[in-house]
Amino acid sequence: MSKLLKKEYSEVSYVSGPLLYLENAPDLAYNSIVRIKDGNGRERGGQVIEVSDKFTILQVFEETSGIDLASTTVSLVENVARLGVAKDMIGRRFNGIGEPIDGLPEVVAEKRLPIGGAPINPVSREMPTEFIQTGISTIDTLLTLVRGQKLPIFSGSGLPANEVAAQIARQAKVLGEGSEFAVVFGAMGVTQRELTYFTQEFERTGALARSVLFLNKADDPAVERLLTPRMALTAAEYLAFELGYHVLVILTDLTNYCEALREIGGAREEIPGRRGYPGYMYTDLASIYERAGVVDGVEGSVTQIPILSMPDDDVTHPIPDLTGYITEGQVYLRRTLHNQGIFPPIDPGPSLSRLMNNGIGAGKTRKDHKNVADQLQAAYANGLDLRRLVAITGEDALSETDKLYLKFAEEFEKQFIDQGNVDRSIDDSLNIAWTILSLLPQSELTRLSREQIDTYYGAKMEELWGAAKQGM
Repeated sequence: MSKLLKKEYSEVSYVSGPLLYLENAPDLAYNSIVRIKDGNGRERGGQVIEVSDKFTILQVFEETSGIDLASTTVSLVENVARLGVAKDMIGRRFNGIGEPIDGLPEVVAEKRLPIGGAPINPVSREMPTEFIQTGISTIDTLLTLVRGQKLPIFSGSGLPANEVAAQIARQAKVLGEGSEFAVVFGAMGVTQRELTYFTQEFERTGALARSVLFLNKADDPAVERLLTPRMALTAAEYLAFELGYHVLVILTDLTNYCEALREIGGAREEIPGRRGYPGYMYTDLASIYERAGVVDGVEGSVTQIPILSMPDDDVTHPIPDLTGYITEGQVYLRRTLHNQGIFPPIDPGPSLSRLMNNGIGAGKTRKDHKNVADQLQAAYANGLDLRRLVAITGEDALSETDKLYLKFAEEFEKQFIDQGNVDRSIDDSLNIAWTILSLLPQSELTRLSREQIDTYYGAKMEELWGAAKQGM
């Protein structure tokens, strides 16, 4: 190894975008980290992304302008990309490649772990069954997040995905657990305004004290964007599987990550797949998403909320389409709700959490949770159907019960979905749900048991709802 560290390679053939093509370097291994030094003495980092008989291709972590082919040398730094990890990372901010950007010294690493991670053995995986409270009523009640799950948020241009991400990072918690909870936040391709927003929001609310931030800016090299989610997940895995933390990983925006994949693929002259994205994008995304989970015999867990923007709000676009195949549900942000000033504008209709039933019920959330969620979804869907009918025929043709459903849909959006930046407990959310359900006749509540109706329906809910509002 010592010989390799001293060996320099100087046969740089040509540069294409962020890629550098090196000849006669067959002993450089795939994923190795290298140092690139030009004739002016400037040093850049890089990573080996392809090795063949003819060329070794390097991703350069900074801009490639000014590299003189004749005088540039390459030397090996590490045989694989690694991140120095330690408990002291909590409360710190790093750039997309793991360098501190908060003005504090480097973290004294307890270990240096490969950022590719160690795949979780399927035999040792446990079924996620424990509830994570995000403090957002629509998610907690209708799209419950379960510890170890990967539940993406599908957004669109101009929708407040960043604000939703910051709210979840601030409010998320594990209930009834002695284990520690941490948030790892990875932002890819964010603007300076967004970076400032995230930094100030985490500091203002005190969320930074339990968080690790990896922030890759839009003007950073695209190749760094490919490392950011892996840096974040490496830190999360260390905190979870070695220190016993329950870690929530929020990654935004995966669309920027995939655009970087496409850019690098174009520079490598790869044959493009759907809409110009690499054919291996499914595998690449899976290598990120599948790092969430619960491991048998290990105290901690890694839960993921990836956030992606759907170009033109197109759910059939390759990025949301492939993500939907890999993950365990999806949360949609609806533009019409956002235009009404509703925050967070989560649309419960097409949204889904496939592991929800594992993490709710008596002893986890509340005994009536499942029935309330089913009744809310059914009643809201009926209300939306009646809205479309009224747009054609008017309200005169509606029955009194139909008008109550219209009122229910309106109150559901105003009181339940639209909560602003308020942190609601699961009990608060379920009590608010019962208040709105009490607008409907008991005969319409077919998904609720007689016992549940007797306990929560009607006047009894006014007292509970009043207490919930006082606590906000």
